Amino acid sequence: MSDLNIKSERKAAGVLGLWNNYKESHPNIAQFIVFFLLSTGMTVLQLILMPLIKLLFAQTSLVDTSFQILPFGHNFDGSVYYLFDYAAGSLASGGGGGLAYFLAVQITIGFAQIINFFAQRNITFKSNSNVWVAAFWYVLAYVVITIGAAAAQGFYKAPVYNLLMNTWEMGSAGEALADVVTMMINAIISFWVFYPIFKIIFKQEPDKQS
Repeated sequence: MSDLNIKSERKAAGVLGLWNNYKESHPNIAQFIVFFLLSTGMTVLQLILMPLIKLLFAQTSLVDTSFQILPFGHNFDGSVYYLFDYAAGSLASGGGGGLAYFLAVQITIGFAQIINFFAQRNITFKSNSNVWVAAFWYVLAYVVITIGAAAAQGFYKAPVYNLLMNTWEMGSAGEALADVVTMMINAIISFWVFYPIFKIIFKQEPDKQS
């Protein structure tokens, strides 16, 4: 083994030792740091997947299929406000992306959340509680958060896309940037809501520990 490899291993061991000492002294902060790092990784994954899945669905007729459900009052102009509002037509043509946009968003988030569930359970919280019970509450929380995020998106989606694509005349580049902005907002909402939920559902049961 070369001197360089030996030095690298010693340095890694030293960093790991410092981290283990820090975890023992500040377990809650260390746990939150790991949660933050994993959540950031999931956000990056979503930012990579979203344009790809959206591009895939953009080639289908789903773009011209309206997906507007759960009417909830009215907008300022008198039109119906839908909790999930994806009018037919591409965003570039002034539409809401249709069912294609809805599926792209939900598949992206859903895929990332499945990975996040196991990563947070096994790495961050090291939970040994019943995985099916945890999964049930996780899915329930995911549905509630999805509805809440959809309600929030009704306020910022159209203005963000209009600003970047039309007002700033960025065209397709503005649409791509708006995708990033909306996905980031969804990720931030999920980040702050999921952490306290994880603290509850991802428990460590002493009687199951070796």
